[in-house]
Amino acid sequence: MKVKLLSYTKDPEQVVAAAIRQCYSAVGPKELKKKIDKTTRERLIKQVLASGHTSTLEHASFTFGIEGISRISEIQLVRHRVGCSYSIQSGRYVKRGEAKFVIPEAIKNNKEIYIKYKKILRDVQSLYNEMTEKEIKAEDARYLQPQSLQTKIVVTMNARALLHFLELRCCRRAQWEIQQLANLMLSEVRKVAPIIFEKAGASCMTTGICWEGEKMSCGLYKKIKGGEVRSRV
Repeated sequence: MKVKLLSYTKDPEQVVAAAIRQCYSAVGPKELKKKIDKTTRERLIKQVLASGHTSTLEHASFTFGIEGISRISEIQLVRHRVGCSYSIQSGRYVKRGEAKFVIPEAIKNNKEIYIKYKKILRDVQSLYNEMTEKEIKAEDARYLQPQSLQTKIVVTMNARALLHFLELRCCRRAQWEIQQLANLMLSEVRKVAPIIFEKAGASCMTTGICWEGEKMSCGLYKKIKGGEVRSRV
């Protein structure tokens, strides 16, 4: 899997700080354009993060290029709709004559199963290629392809939506592939917006709440923080 930050709001933390400042002052656009010093930016951003009044974070957005992700994780990714936009490689117009597939470690580690698994993938790909060579449209031939098929996606999220995505998908109970994606995205945005994403991650670590419930919780919060995690389940 590869994740690259393609584009983002210029000086995102300055833009967010200006939006926060607008909420609590009578200044106009001319004054808002003036650079807010680093200390003030940090104070304002941490203030809204702590209060939960995070609508001002929506003024900063981040666009990622993602490749090597399976259709399985793509389905999970696009469930995040509010504040998110997606452009996904088309199976109708892009022929995958040399398709690649995501193979979980659990399958790779079972030698007997892994051999059978690879054979099925080779047979599937061979038949797909035969169909497209015999002028069956790619949009019909793709019905044969498994969910492990790798795809490419461009995704844009505003900072507020991204923080929510990270709370759910950085969780150690999240499916391993989407969890890996979330951690790579977090690593990318911390380079350009370190204050906003300083404490970003799974909800147990950001809010002390585990959405998996007491019985399903991984116990990370208790181990690190030394306290009981609250449950919303």
